[in-house]
Amino acid sequence: MTESIPCPQCKSGYTYEMDNLLVCPECGFEWDPNENTESNDSFIVKDCNGNILKDGDAVVTIKNLPVKGSSQSIKAGTKVRNIRLVDSDHNIDCKIDGFGAMALKSEFVKKA
Repeated sequence: MTESIPCPQCKSGYTYEMDNLLVCPECGFEWDPNENTESNDSFIVKDCNGNILKDGDAVVTIKNLPVKGSSQSIKAGTKVRNIRLVDSDHNIDCKIDGFGAMALKSEFVKKA
């Protein structure tokens, strides 16, 4: 029995072979394990308009965002500078004046 290769997209370990491809049953991604997969090591984060974000960019919130544990919310139009991208559910780490360190979802921001 061969050791399964984790899926490059969702990191699931339940992959299987189909012809010359590997298939992930959880996300449906298919790939050739013999191809050069260096480009899959980096992840791409896009804003609400489909623009690709990178570390150090400035973004603007597009709607009021409630802050867990606080009675205040981050207002629409708040500019956030010097973002850092992380590979998690909330894929933007940043500091917002008046709130401190925050994690935001990229679907609620647009590139400034």
